[in-house]
Amino acid sequence: MKKIFYLPVMLLTLMTACGPNQQEKNNDSMQSNPLLRESSLPFGAPDFTQLKNEDFKPAIEQGMKEQMAEIEAIANNAEPATFENTLVALEKSGQTLSRAYGVFGLLSGANTNPDIQQTEEELAPKLAAHSDAIFLNDNLFQRVKSIYNERESLNLDAESLKLVEYYYQKFELAGANLSAEDKEKMKKLNEEEASLSTKFGNLLIAAAKKGALVVDSKERLDGLSEGEISAAAQQAEDAGMSGQYMITLQNTTQQPDLQSLTNRETRRQLFDNSWNRAEQGDENDTRSIITRIAEIRAEQAKIMGFKNFAEWQLQDQMAKTPEAVEALLGKLTPAATAKAKEEAADIQKLIDSQNGGFELEAWDWNLYAEKVRKEKYDLDESQIKPYFELNNVMENGVFYAATQLYGITFKERKDIPVYQDDVRVWEIFDKDGSSMALFYTDYYKRDNKAGGAWMGNITEQSKLLGNKPVIYNVCNYSKPAAGEPALLSFDDVTTMFHEFGHALHGLFANQQYPSLSGTNVSRDFVELPSQFNEHWVLYPSVFANFAKHYKTGEPMPQELVEKIKKSATFNQGYAFTEFLAAAVLDMQWHTITEGQKIEDADAFELEALKKTGMYLKEVPPRYRSSYFLHIWGHGYAAGYYAYCWAEVLDNDAFEWFRENGGLTPENGQRFRDMILSIGNTKDLAKAYQDFRGKEADIKPLLKKRGLI
Repeated sequence: MKKIFYLPVMLLTLMTACGPNQQEKNNDSMQSNPLLRESSLPFGAPDFTQLKNEDFKPAIEQGMKEQMAEIEAIANNAEPATFENTLVALEKSGQTLSRAYGVFGLLSGANTNPDIQQTEEELAPKLAAHSDAIFLNDNLFQRVKSIYNERESLNLDAESLKLVEYYYQKFELAGANLSAEDKEKMKKLNEEEASLSTKFGNLLIAAAKKGALVVDSKERLDGLSEGEISAAAQQAEDAGMSGQYMITLQNTTQQPDLQSLTNRETRRQLFDNSWNRAEQGDENDTRSIITRIAEIRAEQAKIMGFKNFAEWQLQDQMAKTPEAVEALLGKLTPAATAKAKEEAADIQKLIDSQNGGFELEAWDWNLYAEKVRKEKYDLDESQIKPYFELNNVMENGVFYAATQLYGITFKERKDIPVYQDDVRVWEIFDKDGSSMALFYTDYYKRDNKAGGAWMGNITEQSKLLGNKPVIYNVCNYSKPAAGEPALLSFDDVTTMFHEFGHALHGLFANQQYPSLSGTNVSRDFVELPSQFNEHWVLYPSVFANFAKHYKTGEPMPQELVEKIKKSATFNQGYAFTEFLAAAVLDMQWHTITEGQKIEDADAFELEALKKTGMYLKEVPPRYRSSYFLHIWGHGYAAGYYAYCWAEVLDNDAFEWFRENGGLTPENGQRFRDMILSIGNTKDLAKAYQDFRGKEADIKPLLKKRGLI
């Protein structure tokens, strides 16, 4: 989700033009609003039992008012600008807003409803204007600039010096040096872009819900397990369609059940529902929205003096330039697509050998790839899933690996209120027994939850504010029927480890200032901890601890383990190509120039894939432009490449672990100290080189993907 800059806390009287009775009601409502005061729960955790939909808007608006009063006081301070009275004051500002939006941001993604969505759309332009009122405030910028110019003579510690540089760059990139006329243009564009991005995210939830596949016979679902069919029946029942079966959509193009469904027409319909979810010409069609967002961003970049949006956005990233991103993607594309074409040929041979009588299409790939894998490695997903029960994977896999590496331990807290019955809360303790954080898990798919998987903070760590982190992981695993176990695919297991890697990044934050804390780093570094954590899935001692049959408790037979390892590079041409295609689309959308009108989003997408060598009809992009939530709604605009950039780093980092004894507390401590706990206090490229002892090598990535 987008990180919105929040700044401090001076209680103001809410002034409205209303009569005494209405004023009294408003005052009573404000006084009873739990978001306007610090929670008495451990870690300041929100008391979800006290929260109402109508609490969010007044609390966030009040938070903005408080913050603006603080900003004005800082900007108009008659005293000369100092680090304390300007930058530390900025860091302390906005605490009411931060508290309210931390909870709202969680629920708007993980447990939304029409009231929350309406509030989100109403607040989006106001929050954008609020941010502009801070970063386009010339008096404030002049104070920041004077500190920046004198920074070398201020005898600041390293983190404080980094904060000076951080703020100066943030103001510059927001447009602080623009003329008054251009600032007004930027403000209007920022508000429009914020409104459209928020609307896009809400439309996708509706589009995914409407795009669910409904069939009227069990036979249409041949290939699914009895548990999966029961879950589909329950989904239909919950939606008021008793006697039918429903398969809901996840956010990616390909859907998990396409791997199992043997009825080709059912597969085609499910794929079409996914591919066209936001292109039905109805109220959920997003194509006009994304083309307008792209145009706005190009216009913003032009005002800022950049060739395109990507060039502007990459200024504070490790990659620095669109050319560097395109060079990396260009190096990887030929190997990935060549491998994908080989895989397609293997699949077509299998289809022909079975007298299929059809050419391979995108909706056939996953089913027949699974058949090829079974043929090549005598392995299919149905053999694996019984050994990956959700709670066991979490506690004896994800948590266990973290304990072995970092010494941290977990205790479930059933006394902490949650926002939905499936959510669980854990208190995390450091190796010395000290309490570190709260961690919420929300793993099951719901039709009021955004697609995908993500980590976020309700509260970010800060020594200055005395805050310990309150972190959540959200996923979209299929919920089993009552009394049945939640069995995960291997990809699901990897996703759980991935998102907990983000959680570790937030957990081990050890910063004075909230703006530099934890995961507040460049996008192409923030995926390093998460993707690195995936490597422990197949690490022998970790895998053996969680890969146990849900009925018998027996460990996965070694023969099956070896099959999984041998098949690790299977289908990687497809997997990497679908990812790279999405990354290419992101860069193509965000390198258009101001004034370039996009008449047809689909035509633009097709041309973008063809001219970059990424068009393979059997391998669609992981996300189609019209439902690419990362880049239109979640802050990864011109940044989806970051997963690939970080993949170079994470594979290279794991190579260091291999060379130095693997999973040991000593190695874990080094990674914690030099990567996980540094936040944004250091030059991140140098920090990685200091950990590794040299620059990252691309070869471990290519080797892991089976491309060399």
